[in-house]
Amino acid sequence: MRDIWDVVVIGAGPAGLAAATTLAEQGASVILFDENLGPGGQVYRGIEQTASHPSLRAALGADYASGGALADRFRRSTAAYLPASLVWQVTPDREVWVSCDGASTRMQAGQVIVATGAMERPVPVPGWTLPGVMTVGALQTLLKSASMVPDVPFVLTGSGPLLLLFAQQCLKVGAPPAAILDTTTRTNAIAAARLLPAAMKGQGWRYLLKGLALKRALRESAIRQYSHVTGIRIEGTDHATGVSFHANGQAHRIDAAIVALHEGVIPAQQMARSIGCAFSWNDRQACFVPDTDAWGNSSMPGILIAGDGAGIGGAIAAEHSGRLTAFEALRRLSRIDAAGRDTLAAADLRARNAHLAVRDFLDQLYAPPPEILAPADDVLVCRCEEITAGELREVARQGCQGPNQAKSFLRTGMGPCQGRLCGPIVSAVLAQAHNVGMDDIGYFRIRPPLKPITVGEIAEMGGRLIDA
Repeated sequence: MRDIWDVVVIGAGPAGLAAATTLAEQGASVILFDENLGPGGQVYRGIEQTASHPSLRAALGADYASGGALADRFRRSTAAYLPASLVWQVTPDREVWVSCDGASTRMQAGQVIVATGAMERPVPVPGWTLPGVMTVGALQTLLKSASMVPDVPFVLTGSGPLLLLFAQQCLKVGAPPAAILDTTTRTNAIAAARLLPAAMKGQGWRYLLKGLALKRALRESAIRQYSHVTGIRIEGTDHATGVSFHANGQAHRIDAAIVALHEGVIPAQQMARSIGCAFSWNDRQACFVPDTDAWGNSSMPGILIAGDGAGIGGAIAAEHSGRLTAFEALRRLSRIDAAGRDTLAAADLRARNAHLAVRDFLDQLYAPPPEILAPADDVLVCRCEEITAGELREVARQGCQGPNQAKSFLRTGMGPCQGRLCGPIVSAVLAQAHNVGMDDIGYFRIRPPLKPITVGEIAEMGGRLIDA
């Protein structure tokens, strides 16, 4: 395999597939790396395998099935593809270090497109580290990749389109949850109502109709549903046994061996931050997002960010975003000029904007509840090192100024997850403790390797050390 490419694309979700396919169709040499065994990312996970399971594909819905055409087009292109590969370092000079089958190699790219997508927002509630507590996305992954559903009572807790969609998918496969605990607040619903006129523009009205259809199907089912839920506490000693909560002023408790949490998704930050890309706090989406322009250019020359990794917009918007970054990469490679880029990109620009029309409404309606962003003192925030929110607040009083200093005080962010899960919470807790903004408090400094590799792999490459 060659070690110099016009473009390296990282991540085979909607954005990465669209970017790699477009580049290949335009004659660029391009390789796509992805950790999964097949294309699709989280949204279209298992899309090729489900083609031989029509009942499952039907249960997952038409939006999921549409990913099949995207994967097919990619397979027909000349883009190189390396699944089951871990990209563990990307340098500002666009060197890409990747591990596959226990061996690491280095490749040089003219341009790099980071399409690593989104991750579910951490949901730090009492008991969230107990065995049996998962994310809604994790349960959906099991359904898509292995046709597995829980065979014990389970509860879906949180808010957002994914929670409603997965509940309906469970209904279709005959495994409904015992209950849905919706944490959407009345305040959010009232504020979002003012954004409805704008949300109906472009493709927004289609998303709103889909949402109404999901809610209607769930109302007509036998699933117990609770609205405006607060005070969630997952019970159990060695594993989850139930969940207690308040809804409409009343206390409730439901037995459950599995509790699935979800409060929306946020951009996956680790790779772009490790390269040195600048990030800013986005109040509307309550998360850090990379600083990018309309074409996906980051603050680092030659590093473009596509899809939900540049700000949450959904699968179809991500697909158009991937093509836009591909056209920009071609311009940066001098394969086309700005006018040629604009001509090629016009349809995708219009389509992306049309699919983003509903975004402000959804972001307002499903904004995370305050108790998620400000967990109680006794709630664990760093699962790897077992650090509570109270311990973070205590070191803040002792002089800890930010997340990176917290590593010295408490080792937060230094466990196996490398801060992926605790990073957003640690920043939020420290910002509140110091009464400063999220941009002022900052985020963990991310260093390679981004994924675990062995010393042997580095030694076999000639012992070259990774950048500090």
